[in-house]
Amino acid sequence: MRAKITYFVTAAVLVFYFVLVGSRGVMLIQSGTVLTVTFGVAVLILPVIGLWFLWKNTQFVRKANLLAAELDAEGGLPVDELKRTPGGRIDRDSADEVFSRRKAETEAAPDDWRSWFRLAVAYHDARDTPRARKAMQRAIALHEGKTPSWV
Repeated sequence: MRAKITYFVTAAVLVFYFVLVGSRGVMLIQSGTVLTVTFGVAVLILPVIGLWFLWKNTQFVRKANLLAAELDAEGGLPVDELKRTPGGRIDRDSADEVFSRRKAETEAAPDDWRSWFRLAVAYHDARDTPRARKAMQRAIALHEGKTPSWV
């Protein structure tokens, strides 16, 4: 729940910022000189890119959460079997052991979105966010019946 609140607060702040920047771009365009119109158009591009990025990330999170809910309903969510240090951090050897099992599971069933989802969780636990994201994108694509573009 805390993560959702943080996400929505961050998204709201970003949208406010995009509106503020966009209004400045419109003001520059309304000035009417060649220089201010050029700067105004350039300033308007930033919020458009930011809104697109925010939208794509929101869609990614929504789809990943839907997969998690479906997997949970099936009883297939990975259980947290990782050992932790006294400070609460995940033990690296424990994460590597779980990761190797998840990778073998995914290699055995490369077209199963469930195994890709669990591999994404293992990557995340190992603090490899880029690979966790790619594995989750693969799980989403397989769940939607699409072939990922990078295959």
